[in-house]
Amino acid sequence: MTPDLLGFTIAHRAMRGDARRLADLATELAAGRQSAGAARATAISEDVATLCKSIHHHHTIEDRLLWPVIERSAGAEVDLRDLSDDHSELDPLLDEITTHAARFASARDAAALAPALTRLADMLDEHIEEEERLLFPIITKYVPVADWERVENAVRKGGNMRFDLPRIEHYARPDELARLHRAAGPVLALLLALVRPGYRRRRRLVFGPPA
Repeated sequence: MTPDLLGFTIAHRAMRGDARRLADLATELAAGRQSAGAARATAISEDVATLCKSIHHHHTIEDRLLWPVIERSAGAEVDLRDLSDDHSELDPLLDEITTHAARFASARDAAALAPALTRLADMLDEHIEEEERLLFPIITKYVPVADWERVENAVRKGGNMRFDLPRIEHYARPDELARLHRAAGPVLALLLALVRPGYRRRRRLVFGPPA
């Protein structure tokens, strides 16, 4: 058996997708092409802050657990310095975005939030593409399944189920979602039924109804 990278693949896709979508929304708001009343501004601020926490949690687990596992398993086959440097650059940007988001909730001015979110989306695109290109083959070849599962369990344990789980459903392709349901059994369908309505309400408030 080899490590199953599906969960990380979808998590990466969700991070990139949400960051880009929020960056585009903030740009529209900053340009005056959309508006936000108090309820929507608060929802946008909370969504941005939750995304930043999720990204921080994900790369903290990579730094503290996954990188040591890869170095122990693959040794000289991998150099993680550039990816670690990216994480170090992300942390202050995530803090900056969270601050701008809190100010947006009260002032409803996205002039500072929009470029910061766009920078985040650009950084995530570049970082995740490099990470998957460099590390996924190495993880598949060298990392023991038990070690990989410990990393995935740590990601889930510190995550926000009400935020993360419905995002996985949103960003997974149909074949991927079917694999997840087969692996998790009926509990996944039950949990999704519990968290899906709130997620969809929040998304409609943040982004508007689906086109």
